[in-house]
Order: sequence, then C-alpha cells, then structure tokens
Amino acid sequence: MALGVLSLWVLSSLALPGRVSAATPIPTPVPPLLSLTPCQLEHPARLMVIAAECGRLNVPENPAAPAGRHITLRVARVPAISRRKAPDPLFLLAGGPGESATTMYTTIAPALERIHRDRDIVLLDQRGTGESNALNCDLDADDLTTASDAVVMAQTQRCLQELSARADVRFYTTSIAVQDLDRVRAALGYELINLYGASYGTRVAQHYLRRFPQHTRSLILDGVVPPERALGPSLALDAEKALATLLARCAREPACRQRFGDPAVTYQALRAALEAKPVTVHLPDPTSGEPQTFQFTSMHLATVLRLALYTPDQAALLPLALDRALKSGDFTLLAGQFSMMSHSVQSLLAYGMHNTVVCTEDVPFYPPAERIDRAALGRTFLGVGQLDGLNNLCRIWPRGPMDADLHAPLRSEVPVLLLSGGNDPVTPPAYAEEARRGLKNSRHIVLKDLGHGQVVAPCMDNVLARFLTTASITKLDTSCTQRVHPMPFFTTLAGPPP
Repeated sequence: MALGVLSLWVLSSLALPGRVSAATPIPTPVPPLLSLTPCQLEHPARLMVIAAECGRLNVPENPAAPAGRHITLRVARVPAISRRKAPDPLFLLAGGPGESATTMYTTIAPALERIHRDRDIVLLDQRGTGESNALNCDLDADDLTTASDAVVMAQTQRCLQELSARADVRFYTTSIAVQDLDRVRAALGYELINLYGASYGTRVAQHYLRRFPQHTRSLILDGVVPPERALGPSLALDAEKALATLLARCAREPACRQRFGDPAVTYQALRAALEAKPVTVHLPDPTSGEPQTFQFTSMHLATVLRLALYTPDQAALLPLALDRALKSGDFTLLAGQFSMMSHSVQSLLAYGMHNTVVCTEDVPFYPPAERIDRAALGRTFLGVGQLDGLNNLCRIWPRGPMDADLHAPLRSEVPVLLLSGGNDPVTPPAYAEEARRGLKNSRHIVLKDLGHGQVVAPCMDNVLARFLTTASITKLDTSCTQRVHPMPFFTTLAGPPP
C-alpha cells in the first residue's frame, strides 16, 4: 500500500495497557529550568535557515514510572522581534500525526512573520517526532504499494523490532504529549500561551485546552478534527467527494473545459485502465536524479489523487496530468507527482508515532464492520485498502495510554478561531462545525475551494495576527478571506491560460 494511502491523516507485540482515566493524575515531577542556546532551523528542502534558540528537556518515557527510561524533547524558540513583546507566545502543533513542529515551522514561517514581530514562537517536537526520540521506520515504499496483508504485517513487525531497542512505542500518545507541552510551558516561564494546531495538531490543541484551560489564552485550529471523531471510516468518501468537486470546477471553467472536456470522465476511464493493467514508467528519481523504472498502478494513482488534493499547486495540475496519461499514454506528470509526494511523506512523518496515535485513538473507535458500507468505499479511488490496512496494522501495533475523555465533547469559553478549506479531502468544513458546538467563543472561516491547511493562504497572516493581538472574535475583520481563490488550472505545461 502506498505510503500516502496507508497514512491516516495526510503515515515483538507488547501487552495492551488499559486507558488512563482523567480522574487518575499521572505523577508530574517539577520541571527543570530549560536552558536555550542559539541554533538554526533548516527547511527540509534547504530553502531557508531560521535563527532560533534551542534546548532539550528530559522527561520520563512512561510518566507513571519516573525512575524508568527517559527521553529528551527538542524545544526551539524563535524570539519575538519587538523588545516590547507580548508575554504570551504562540506554540505550534504539527500534523501527521508524526510531523515535527520544527520542520513544519520552516515551511510556513513567512506566513507567521506578522505574529513573530510581537510574540515568541515556540516549537516542541512532540515525543516520537523530529529530534524528540523520533519513531522513524525504514519503510519500503515499493513493498507497501503491493497492499497485501502479509507485506503490511511484515513491515509493521520489523518496524516494532527496530524501535524496541530505544522506545516503548505505547507512550507516544496525545494524552501524554499534552503533559509534555505543559512542562515546556512551565520550564520556559510562560503563564498563558496561544496554540496553533494543524490537522492532527488540532486534536492536541483541543486536548491541551481540556487539560490546562488556566494556561490557554486562545486557539487557532486549522483543518479541524472534532474530539468526538475517530478519523478514518469516511476518509475515502470525503476524498472522493473532494476530487469530484475539483474536477467539476474544471468542467465549469471555459478554458479548462475547452482543453480537457469533462475531466471526471477522463479520471474514471484512467482509473479503470490502471485497475486492468499497470503501466511501466521511466523517470528520474526526484532526490538523486538517477533513472528509475516502476509499474504505475491504481494504488499509485490513488496516492497522487489523495495528496494532490491537499495543496493548490498540485491540485491545479491534476486535470492536465490525467488527460496526458489517458489520451497520450504519458504518465510522466502523474509518476513524478507520486515520486515527489511519497518521498516527502516518508521523510517528514515518523510512522512509529503515527501508528501509536492511530492505533490508540482512532482505529479502536471505528464502527463495527457491519455498519461500514464497504460497497460505497469500494467505489472510491482509495477503496477499502486504507481501512483494511490500518485495521491489520493495529492488530499488532501496541495501544498506549489514553485519557478517558479524549473523545468527549469539548466545552470552553476560550477564544477559538477555526479554519477550513472548502474542498478539504480529509477534514471538511463540517468537522469544524462539529467542534464548534461546545466552543462558545469561536469563529469559523471557510476558504472556498481550497484544500487542507489554510495558514499560508493569502491574507491569512493578517487575520491570524489580528486575532492573537486581541484574542477576540467579536470585531475580527475576515473580509479579505472572501477574495481568496484557488490556483488556476494548468492547461499546458507552461501553466494556466493568460
């Protein structure tokens, strides 16, 4: 199974512990002062280097056994530019699950410059990611693309064996991560903090608010998953709906329709052709430049479709890429997108941490098999492969401690700004509306036709900075977001029409 398909949110069996009840507090030692020294944060593609202050905080891997194995958490702070900075920083919480906060920041830093003028930005690589004892697995993307149960199980067992020498993978869940987050807050001397969470990070942010409301000034939730929802059963349906919406938008635009006709027809024909017979493609490896040859299957297509829907530049290429593949037999664009996306996902996500979160907090809460419409899932480009793959993986991946109220509705008066893309394939706007039911002091911004993650959208930097200045939704001017549009469709390799 391709990496992007196996991943839920974007990727020796141990005994299963019981869940940790919210009424049974975990012993928390007094955190030491956190010493920070100058450091640099580098963009994953080496596009920029950001000056920061970095340090490490030593914490018990199992909070209930403080005398046991300890791990170090990497913390970075990008100090505010102003000498009269606000006392409450912005903490960034990455998605995935499995992405590191320090890496995420380097990819979105320009969008946060207005905030950075007046506020420290604090980055904690969540335990199991980045440089906080990352649970990285050396996965074989070619093997996973076969999607067989035996391959998934073998890869999972090998990953567990590799990680067991330095980690007990059970103790890398959200419930423990929010305790780490508050230790860092205290160690840096902040009384109140603001939180920006993206995708899975919205779950972390909401649970931190639940546990530590007295230290939470405001929340920004981007690509929202409501606490009550276990992500996965409807993901294939949501992704198929987003693809249909994207292709219908192309068909409505004169230049796009004139060039491609109805791209939905092209998509269905190409998918059927690949299900019947894979295609051999030759192209350079996106990282090494070395020539590579592989069989492009319907699973490769599913990975491209799913991940391309996340970002406007890749989505703008889809009608052209589908058209060239079906009508000219030229799979270069689709295969190139697959190679780049798979490499990016594999290099950025710590799959061991991803598996712990998903197998503890999502898969156990899926509805019974008889309540899942497998026929409807089978009609989507993701099919039932992802759901079955995750269920198989979680049969052997250990489950960790989870607060009993992690999936309970969250009720709060803390100011919360929720952001959604109108055509998000994984966290549609309806999810944010579910989360809002208990957030009495909240506002929801939907950017029409955009995908997953709105922080880098035009004018959003102004909106977020204004929100954090006042921590109020009452007079927040969001009118500029109504003028945000997705990238125009490419009709040729040269780009969109003039």
